Amino acid sequence: MSYYFAKTLPVPFDQAVARTIAALKAEQFGLVSEIDIAATLKAKIGVDFHPYRILGACNPTLAHRALSAEDKIGTMLPCNVIVQELAPGRTEVAAIDPVASMQAVANEGLADVAAEVRARLKKVVESL
Repeated sequence: MSYYFAKTLPVPFDQAVARTIAALKAEQFGLVSEIDIAATLKAKIGVDFHPYRILGACNPTLAHRALSAEDKIGTMLPCNVIVQELAPGRTEVAAIDPVASMQAVANEGLADVAAEVRARLKKVVESL
C-alpha cells in the first residue's frame, strides 16, 4: 500500500497551490499551516531547492472524531498535502493516505475516520 496519492498538473506552481487550497476548502479542510520548503532551506542552510510547499490541512469535525477515539493521534495531524514543481509548467500534488499512516495505531475506532479522510483527500487530488 502506498502512503500517498498524487496527480501531476500541467500548470505553474503558484496556480497549482491556489487550486489545491481551493479544492481542500471545498472538502471542508482548513489550512492550518503552510511551509515553503524552498525558502526555508535557502534561509536556514543556504541551499537552492525547487518550489515545494507543504500544506497542513485539517477538517475540524474529522480531527475531533479522531482525537476522541485516540488522544495521541494528534501526532499525525494535520494531514499533509505537498505541491512541488517538477518542471516549469508541470506541478505535482500529493496527499498523505491516512489509512496507510494510521495502520500503526491499534485502534479500531480510527478506521472509519481514516477512511473518510482518505476519501475526501482523494477527491481533492482527483478534482485538480
